[in-house]
Amino acid sequence: MQNFIDEIEQRTPAGIAAAIGRLITSGRLTPGDRLPTVRVLAGELGVSPATVSHAWQALAAVGLIVSRGRGGTFVQDKAPNWLPARSQSMIGAVGPARLDLSRGTPDPRLLPPLGPALSRVAQRAVTPSYHDLPIIPELLEVLQASWPYPVETITIVDGALDAISRSLDAVTRFGDRVIVENPSFPPFFDLLDQLGLERLPVAVDQHGLVPADFAAALKLGPVAVILQPRAHNPTGTSMSLKRAEQLAGLLRAGAASKTIVIEDDHSADISIAPDVSLGRWLPERTLHVRSFSKTHGPDLRMAALGGPAALIEPIVSRRLLGPGWTSRMLQTILHDLLTTGDSLARVSEARHIYFARQRALSEALREFGLNVRQADGINTWLPVQNERDALVRLAASGIRVAGGSPFLATKGGPTFIRVTAGALPDDVRPVAEALAAAAHPSDSAVHPIGARWA
Repeated sequence: MQNFIDEIEQRTPAGIAAAIGRLITSGRLTPGDRLPTVRVLAGELGVSPATVSHAWQALAAVGLIVSRGRGGTFVQDKAPNWLPARSQSMIGAVGPARLDLSRGTPDPRLLPPLGPALSRVAQRAVTPSYHDLPIIPELLEVLQASWPYPVETITIVDGALDAISRSLDAVTRFGDRVIVENPSFPPFFDLLDQLGLERLPVAVDQHGLVPADFAAALKLGPVAVILQPRAHNPTGTSMSLKRAEQLAGLLRAGAASKTIVIEDDHSADISIAPDVSLGRWLPERTLHVRSFSKTHGPDLRMAALGGPAALIEPIVSRRLLGPGWTSRMLQTILHDLLTTGDSLARVSEARHIYFARQRALSEALREFGLNVRQADGINTWLPVQNERDALVRLAASGIRVAGGSPFLATKGGPTFIRVTAGALPDDVRPVAEALAAAAHPSDSAVHPIGARWA
């Protein structure tokens, strides 16, 4: 018990939670350890039981502790083994929160309604042949017209991660090297690990992959590069046309002349940035993924995968020995959503609302000393003095965000949190104030963000 008392410098819910959080993350408290009861710890600290209870709620909200009713409160055990490694580290977001900014998912209120599209779909799921084209012709026509460069062929798969997975299966072999953005989407790292592929992390700045770092990684002979051209998750960066051309130029040279580009354009219709793809310069070796989860609904589970026939056709062939094709009924619904005036208007409105929320957040953060560049899409990436402390302090305020560690390809260096700005309320100032206070709790004047994010 005395260890608890000595570690707790601030007798507030946030201070108590942060101190216990440090004991857990440092390993001094281990999974399964039983914690003092609320009343016992409150008596030792000379605070009300409500103060300790709020601290316990904050720790539970970030997945550090768990209550077992009358059995007591314990340090949380590890996440289920069936979850991939990075997903295990992200599972802490459990239980209710006053404001959940951790999910990285679209605001459900801004998605176009499915009812009208469903009402126009045939009542029976009929397909004349198991060997029909995997994409319905009318959807193919719409996608080709909106593709960022003339593309040889397009197919439909079951979401962006399915597209990335199948692309890697088609172009890599065990032990190959793959360039990834740092930071990037955690399941990409899990996927590469499971396929036995070596990650080559390349830093990202406000324009995309850093050319000098990219050139250095290309010298190591990567088979592929995975990048997010717009509304990058987690940073909200969108690649500039100039940067895309620079990267394409580097890929034309020497040993990089056979490296395959895999692009995940997951936020196409809600991004404020111009459409950009390395396929404009390298169409013969670019696999471009356009998904619709963030714009039309995560449960549609659909993504378009386009590229040269030599790369796409083996993917289509392999799918015939598994799922076969993505439901043509779902494709018909997607086609309706991509062509109906009301749905188009709703997605356009969502883009403007996300833009406004990102702008309001960046302006409010600057008021409180965090000089951040406005992000694109639905996520914002904020540096913090201590990731775990920031998560706990925000949880004590009823705000949940995602820790930055799972998004980083390498350990060490600056720490971050990811904020789903797309889920912000209309009045962002209280949230911005809480974010700034959690980011640098010991500073009277918050340090500005480093040059890459300023």
